[in-house]
Amino acid sequence: MEYTHLGRTGLSVSRLCLGTMNFGPVTEVEDSHNIMDRAHEHGVNFFDTANVYGWGENRGRTESIIGNWFSRGDGRRERTVLATKLYGDMGEWPNSGKLSALNIRRACEASLQRLQTDYIDIYQMHHVDRDTPWDEIWEGFETLRAQGKILYAGSSNFAGWHIAKAQEAAKRRNYYGLVAEQSLYNLAARTVELEVLPAAMDYGLGVIPWSPLQGGLLGGILRKQDRNRSSSGRAEDTLNANRAAVEAYEAFCDELGEEPANVALAWLLHQPAVTAPIVGPRTLEQLDGALRALDIQLDDKALARLDEIWPGPGGTAPEAYAW
Repeated sequence: MEYTHLGRTGLSVSRLCLGTMNFGPVTEVEDSHNIMDRAHEHGVNFFDTANVYGWGENRGRTESIIGNWFSRGDGRRERTVLATKLYGDMGEWPNSGKLSALNIRRACEASLQRLQTDYIDIYQMHHVDRDTPWDEIWEGFETLRAQGKILYAGSSNFAGWHIAKAQEAAKRRNYYGLVAEQSLYNLAARTVELEVLPAAMDYGLGVIPWSPLQGGLLGGILRKQDRNRSSSGRAEDTLNANRAAVEAYEAFCDELGEEPANVALAWLLHQPAVTAPIVGPRTLEQLDGALRALDIQLDDKALARLDEIWPGPGGTAPEAYAW
């Protein structure tokens, strides 16, 4: 396994991050535990979850599955860099979501109980809260850190200017601020290259791409359809609009002799801002397969061909759309 520092921190994390959103809704408890054990066998030490995972009436179930796995001992918690998130509503009453000081306190306590741990390595804001001042947000995070309940703060789905506002507010308070940003980023969704990635790099944030396969669009979707397997989710919504690109992409992967999913992950690993793409396996086989991406080296010619098939926004702002 390859490791790298998370942004400007001294924290070492694996180049792939284990996403756990399927644990509970799709993957049963024992299978979820087996996937986490296999991740450790491969050297994957970076796990990501969120308090809302499990969804609906089962919100929190995914964290509980991870907590039950930690409770098995044998160094599972100690070997894991654990990231979870808050923001989404966990109940029907006011103050059960978002980033008020009250919810930051309550959400953290609840996640710690479900996760059966006394601290969270990276506590991430799942979305920007436009109604809560940054001084209030950072005071809530500072209190948790002083209590030893969190170590680092992270964001998810932030715009570049949200990152800037957060970091400048943290600087005024002499607080470390954000160390990571989770964004939708893959070959077919490259909007973050305009301003989010430059902001993250300038402020020293590690970038953790979610949906690296665009919900399956980049995972060999045409091959699966040929095997009478239907597409679903994000891939189903975008396949028709991107069919020509998908056909060219899968043909190029054939030339490389690699699976499309692994090429998509490898491409992200070649982007300078990226710390670790999030892979969300439903099975052990999917996790084992994702590790192949770490061994794929894409030369300049291959990267240029991928840019032709999946053109980005043209670079960073403002040059991408001005001069």
